[in-house]
Amino acid sequence: MKNVLIIHNPHSGNKKNTYKILEDSKELFKEYGYNYNYVATNYKGHAREIVKSLENIDLVISVGGDGTFNEIVNGNIERKDKIVLSHIPVGTANDLRSLFCLGKDIKENIKLLLEGEDRQIDICLINDRPFVYVAGFGKFVSLSYETPKRQKSKYGYLAYVTGFVKDMFKKIHMYDIEYEIDGNKYSGRYSLGIISNANRIAGINNFYKDVKLDDDKFEVVFCSISKRIKLLKSLVDLEIYDASKVNGIVMHRTDNLKIKFKNNLKKNFTIDGEKYPKKEEQYDIKIYDKLKFRITKKAIEKNCIK
Repeated sequence: MKNVLIIHNPHSGNKKNTYKILEDSKELFKEYGYNYNYVATNYKGHAREIVKSLENIDLVISVGGDGTFNEIVNGNIERKDKIVLSHIPVGTANDLRSLFCLGKDIKENIKLLLEGEDRQIDICLINDRPFVYVAGFGKFVSLSYETPKRQKSKYGYLAYVTGFVKDMFKKIHMYDIEYEIDGNKYSGRYSLGIISNANRIAGINNFYKDVKLDDDKFEVVFCSISKRIKLLKSLVDLEIYDASKVNGIVMHRTDNLKIKFKNNLKKNFTIDGEKYPKKEEQYDIKIYDKLKFRITKKAIEKNCIK
């Protein structure tokens, strides 16, 4: 029998019965040849610490939000002997649910993952700090870490929508930046920037077309729109067209990016929905050597090339 460890963030999302569902799934894990182990996180950074010090575990499944998954990836990167990781989203936005082709039923998601396959997936680094699927700056991107957890737990995704509406009426701050991709240098004034490896960002489906989890690339978007109405229209257009076809949007696909800010950031970057610890003048983003993840067969067919 192999050993699986469930790392559960009991404060993610608003699913009060998640623990019971996981406990009721013990026999399901046994059917697939796994001894079931469980631990709940008690504080920020706890999941990272747990993964970093694990022994005799073959598979780790995080059950929580995008930030919980980011923590187990961080812990795994710090290990000499890497562990296969997986994720069941029960957070508020759950952008990774779409990328990994999972549903809302936790027990069904467990089955899909246990029947899935282990694949090497791209992980990005921003100034040597890993992120799983998204990093960004500028208008709206701080909502994920500024929205109070109490509101997210009580109202779910509606808490983000409320914050978005309030932020929409605030002045758009423009940033003068220089950036370099594949040796080519660019500059401009931008209201937001998104670096990601996902097809769903902030609840917007099909943000990019043809995203692959294992193509050694990530997608980059810079938005030059400075007017609130035009910015709102561009967000609506993103639900219809991919980012490369929306006015005011510049898109790149690369494995390396350097961003230098000529003026100070008003708010910190966000990485996987969490607050980047400090504001810096320059950010270097690159692909990290792939980690192995257990993902569903549907995700492999849809989002992998190898």
